Amino acid sequence: MSGRPPLARWLARRGEALLDWAGRLGADAADGNETGLQKRLAVALCVGTLPFTAAWSALYFAAGVPLAAAIPGGYTLFTLANTALFAATHNLAFYRFTQLFTILILPFGVMLALGGFAPSSVVVLWAALCPLVALLVEELRKTLMWIVGYLVLLVASALVEPYLPQRDLPPAFVAWFFVLNVGTVVLVVFGLLYYFVGRRNFFQERSEMLLLNILPREISETLKAGPRTIAEQYDEASILFADVEAFTPMAAGMSPLHLVELLNEVFQCFDALVERHDLEKIKTIGDCYMVAAGVPRRRADHAEVLVQLALDMQAAVASQEFGGRKLAFRIGINSGPVVAGVIGKRKFIYDLWGEAVNMASRMESHGLSGAIQITDRTWRLVRDRFDCTEGGTIDVKGAGPTKVWHVVGRRG
Repeated sequence: MSGRPPLARWLARRGEALLDWAGRLGADAADGNETGLQKRLAVALCVGTLPFTAAWSALYFAAGVPLAAAIPGGYTLFTLANTALFAATHNLAFYRFTQLFTILILPFGVMLALGGFAPSSVVVLWAALCPLVALLVEELRKTLMWIVGYLVLLVASALVEPYLPQRDLPPAFVAWFFVLNVGTVVLVVFGLLYYFVGRRNFFQERSEMLLLNILPREISETLKAGPRTIAEQYDEASILFADVEAFTPMAAGMSPLHLVELLNEVFQCFDALVERHDLEKIKTIGDCYMVAAGVPRRRADHAEVLVQLALDMQAAVASQEFGGRKLAFRIGINSGPVVAGVIGKRKFIYDLWGEAVNMASRMESHGLSGAIQITDRTWRLVRDRFDCTEGGTIDVKGAGPTKVWHVVGRRG
């Protein structure tokens, strides 16, 4: 802001103040982002042009053309009353239609009163604000009505211009009004588009951020390119499940707000670790946290990096309290082939399927409190970099006797 010229800074401050006021006028708690933006732009346009219409009225009156002066003066009074009505009723449809209609009609009235296009310094440019602004504040299919209306009035004005009485206006007056009409209309359109594009970019960035909180970046880019079924086979991947020990009895004695705050604090801690290791959080199921390595970005060290994450999660839980409590987690990891894809039409989710996923879940559910339990397959992939102890053989539902290992720490 400090790098702008003083005039630009002043205009920016005034514009921001006007838009802030316009955003409160006629606002409704039930308004969505699009409706709120339409209201803000409509009020900003109509109220923001009042200094110009009042000035135009005074200049026309001083030039001796009272009929031409009465038209922008009438628009000024009408807009003040209509905006006050909008503030009371919050009826955007009525306010939008009446304001667009007057913006479309009145400049042609001024043109007729001054004797044609040239004597009026192409004041009909102001009417072009109607279809242009309609694109920002109106439903897209209804904007055709406004552009057709503008073209019809433009042609009709050209047909009647030869029959209009001529006004004896000074050439300098006409020339300067050319400058004022063209310059002001361009300034108004630029200001509205500048604000609209800025808000649109803000909403897009926020939507993109929310989408990336649900789906991996690669998957979201694929979905944005067009609707399609997303499913892919990964021959080598690792999956981690982490679950709070004795969560059900603990939750029974907590208020709903305290419970959600505790889980949010835990999962935000884990999210930061997942991001640091460039892994993919798949989902949370109650108090269970699921992470994958090797999907959707294939990597040869999928098992090693996931065990590193597990050790970091273990250390984070041991070193701090969550919601004023010390927690203990069971962590289970398995490696193997998985199928990854997106399911659902409305509330879709990126998920994994396969025996490797089921076995990782069993490693967590059959694990010990505070331990990182891994399968023999994962141990073979990480044994050179991590110290592990044998956990014996456990009976796993659907898999039978299964040899397991417990990760103790990093080697060296």
